[in-house]
Amino acid sequence: MAELNRVFLIGNLTRDPEVRYIPSGRAVADLRLASTRHYTTGSGENREDTCFVNVVVWGRQAETCGEYLSKGSPVMVQGSLRYEQWEKEGQKFSRLFIQADRVQFLGRPKKAEFADAPPPPPAETGGAAERGEPPAAAGGFPPEADARPPEADDRPPDDAAGARSGDDDDLPF
Repeated sequence: MAELNRVFLIGNLTRDPEVRYIPSGRAVADLRLASTRHYTTGSGENREDTCFVNVVVWGRQAETCGEYLSKGSPVMVQGSLRYEQWEKEGQKFSRLFIQADRVQFLGRPKKAEFADAPPPPPAETGGAAERGEPPAAAGGFPPEADARPPEADDRPPDDAAGARSGDDDDLPF
């Protein structure tokens, strides 16, 4: 029988990541993710259901989460479900969590990380603006110029009938 243990979740962190280091020196980050599902009931009432999930991230990715994420940060987590059981002072405990293979940041990084970054370069000076010419369109061509390269129409046909390889009629499927 085939098996699959894969999780993809998008949500927001409910608290700042907690990064710690195990005795071997490897970083571990604990994230708490809230993922909300919006839906409409059969009677037309709008509802939402929020699921809170614990996520564990290892290695350099854990350190990066600690550096750039904070409470409220939107992320996408890819990983697998893990189940732990342990006993402490005669009492049994268990937890279900996601062990992340990848955490993708969906929002902006913390502003403090870029406080000492240089300002963006000033607007471009010189060139067409100083000569009184209209600004170039996207792609560097003036608005009235044909955006296609001139050699596109100068190439020979792909076959004797004159059809080009981009035509839909010669597709094998």
